[in-house]
Amino acid sequence: MDTLKIALDWTPNVNHLGFFIAQEKGFYQELGVTVSFLNPHEDDYQTTPGKKLELGLADFALAPFETVISLNNKTNRVEAIAVYALLQSDLSSITTLASSGLNSPRELVGKTYASYKARYEDTIVQKLVSHDGGEGAFTVSYPEKLGIWNTLLEGKADATWIFDNWEGVEAVTRGIALRSFRLAEYGIPYGYSPVLIAKKSQLEANKALYKKCIAATQKGYAFAQTHPEEATAILKNVVSERDRTHIDLAQSLAVTAPHFGKEGQHAYMHPERVHDFLNWLVKHKLEQDVILNQSLFTNELVS
Repeated sequence: MDTLKIALDWTPNVNHLGFFIAQEKGFYQELGVTVSFLNPHEDDYQTTPGKKLELGLADFALAPFETVISLNNKTNRVEAIAVYALLQSDLSSITTLASSGLNSPRELVGKTYASYKARYEDTIVQKLVSHDGGEGAFTVSYPEKLGIWNTLLEGKADATWIFDNWEGVEAVTRGIALRSFRLAEYGIPYGYSPVLIAKKSQLEANKALYKKCIAATQKGYAFAQTHPEEATAILKNVVSERDRTHIDLAQSLAVTAPHFGKEGQHAYMHPERVHDFLNWLVKHKLEQDVILNQSLFTNELVS
C-alpha cells in the first residue's frame, strides 16, 4: 500500500466528507492507496496546511486557492498546484449576528472583524465594505484560528468569515440568527475554497498514485450525494463531540451535497473562474500580473 498524508484545512467537517467516505468504504484500499489525515487541532493550527506541504509533512494540503498563489510567490518559492476543488460553489460569507443590528457590509466601518490572517483576507473584506459604499476602516483582531467562530458568538467580534454549510447550519440548529454577505453579491469574484494542493515535483513523480487517490476521493463525494443517510453516519463518526452536539449533520450534508458537483464534475476547476479571481487580485494590486502566467491549477487528475 502507498500511503499519502493529507493536511486538513480545518477540523473534520462536511466539506471533507468524500475523503472520509473513501477511507471508510475502502475506495482507497481498492486502488492500493492508504490515506491518513493531519488534523489542525493536533497542533492548534500552529503549522498551516500549506506549510505542512512545504515542509514535506504532507503529500497534499487542503486550503483556499489563495494558498496556491502564496506558495508560488513567496521568497522561498514552492511550486505548488491545485488539483481538486472540493466545492463547485462558494459557500462562504462574511457574517454578523442579526442581533448586532449590522444590516450591510458598509456598517462594518468602525467595527471589529475577526480574521484568520489569510492571504488577502483583510483586504478582501475591506473591498466588500467599500463596494457597499462604506468609507473608512474596521478594526481587525486575530484570535486563535480554531476559536474564531466562538469569538463572534460571544460578542468579542462583530463579523467574521464562515462556511454557511457548516457554521451557518450550526447557527440554524442552535436558533442563532445570522446576517450574511456573499462576496459575489458585492462584485468580488472569489475563487475555489477549499482546494487540494500538491507540489508539482511530487505530482510528476507520483502521477499514477495521485490519480488513484483522486479517483477514490471522487467516488467518495459521489457516494455522499447518493447515500445521504450512510454518509451522515460516517460524518458523525469523524467530527468532534462539540459539532455532533451543535450541528444538524444531515442538514449540513443536504445543503452541501449539490455543490460537490454533478457526476463527472467532482473536483473540476473552471479556468474562467480561476482567471476571474486572479485578474481581480491584479486589478486591485494585491498581486503582480506574473500570476496570470503561472500554472496554478490542473484538472489532469480528474477522471
